[in-house]
Amino acid sequence: MNTFEEAKTQTTHAYNAAADLFDHPANSFWNRFGSSTVARLNLVPGEHVLDVCSGTGASALPAAIKVGPQGKVVAVDLADKLLAEAKSKAEAKNIRNLEFRAGDMLSLGYPDAAFDAVVCVFGIFFVPDMEAAVRELWRNVRPGGRLAITTWGENLFEPASSHFWQAVRAERPELYQGFNPWDRISNPEELGAMLAGAGLSWADITYEQAVHLLSTPEDWWTLAMGSGYRGTLDQLEPDQLQRVKESNLSRLEAESVNAIEANVIYAVIDKP
Repeated sequence: MNTFEEAKTQTTHAYNAAADLFDHPANSFWNRFGSSTVARLNLVPGEHVLDVCSGTGASALPAAIKVGPQGKVVAVDLADKLLAEAKSKAEAKNIRNLEFRAGDMLSLGYPDAAFDAVVCVFGIFFVPDMEAAVRELWRNVRPGGRLAITTWGENLFEPASSHFWQAVRAERPELYQGFNPWDRISNPEELGAMLAGAGLSWADITYEQAVHLLSTPEDWWTLAMGSGYRGTLDQLEPDQLQRVKESNLSRLEAESVNAIEANVIYAVIDKP
């Protein structure tokens, strides 16, 4: 299995497993930043949008509302369970201009310039060759259209994340991750350099300092179980999982942590 296939398999497993808690109120940041990304695109009725790594529709649903019945949004994700949740939400809201498609962003097969806007929120960093992925997304944008890429800033979910990985390392050192995929582009300079490497040197990049509130330390555990951390947690034995949870939450309680960092970087690139 090559590096890309390994990354794809691991990501698919983690997010399918996390689907049961993905839309829990403790994980409101998905909708928060998905909606904020869409707002930066200035979508108008009738436009066609491709939303990749769409999860449960945090950006696809507001985009579908913006483009209206005459427009269309194609929501793509590797995790079919997340797409099933997105479809249920669309049906509940009577949003009918959404198409859901399980697949990866590098092999969608759409013709050149098929979309007015292409969106990728918290997903580009899962591809080992991010520049190649950006070029493929850019190929789908029509002249006069735009590409939006949103990624995590520095210190994601700190201080909870560091406590999490310390607890994991104490139980299963081989599962410890000192480096996360989003760390490659966690500041505006790195993101800009990656986009320039893909041929897009004129991106409008905005860094937003943000926090995600925790009503109790338990909210952090819900976040971990309803996000990419789930891929690590599912590899623990039940007793190990319980010890990691207790260690993690006791640290947060001792330090009276009621908010974690959730810094975000937005990039919007207009196509001439």
